[in-house]
Amino acid sequence: MSEPRIISVDGVELTVLVQCKRVKHLNARLHGMTVNVSVPYHASRDEVEQAIPELARTLLRRARASRVNREEDAVALARRIAARFPQPPEVQGVAFVTTQRSRWGSYSAATGTIRLNAVLHQMPRWVLEAVVAHELAHAVHLRHSDSFWGLVRRVCPDTDRANAFLEGVSWLAGSWQRLPPV
Repeated sequence: MSEPRIISVDGVELTVLVQCKRVKHLNARLHGMTVNVSVPYHASRDEVEQAIPELARTLLRRARASRVNREEDAVALARRIAARFPQPPEVQGVAFVTTQRSRWGSYSAATGTIRLNAVLHQMPRWVLEAVVAHELAHAVHLRHSDSFWGLVRRVCPDTDRANAFLEGVSWLAGSWQRLPPV
């Protein structure tokens, strides 16, 4: 086992403990603020060093999403927003997830489940509400038609403001590495 070391991931300092074991693949577990990494004997040092930050980031995001799902009753929020619809869509569950990379949310009318990008929890409440309204509106209109947008704006008057906010966030996230230092 190597000596413990500290890394910074998304502004969070984590202790990393690496141990060679009889495992087929590189594995990691997060225990508090410590990342325990199991490494197969055949893995190269470079391979391990490259993988650790991404594994730690994934574990940290999962832990945040899990904490967010425990802290807030997102189902109650979604049901309050659904009640604003002329015919309220069913809401059985809401989950903040870290696996959505290209969308802010999704809604399954079959299960009544809304999945939301975990990053939304850190944004202003009116943005979260607009995304929930947007996803629930898909229970009525599958496409982003004029009728769809009219319904979303009636249910959530902050929709256009939230869309502009999210477009700005998306642009900044995609451009951050190319921007000059401030």
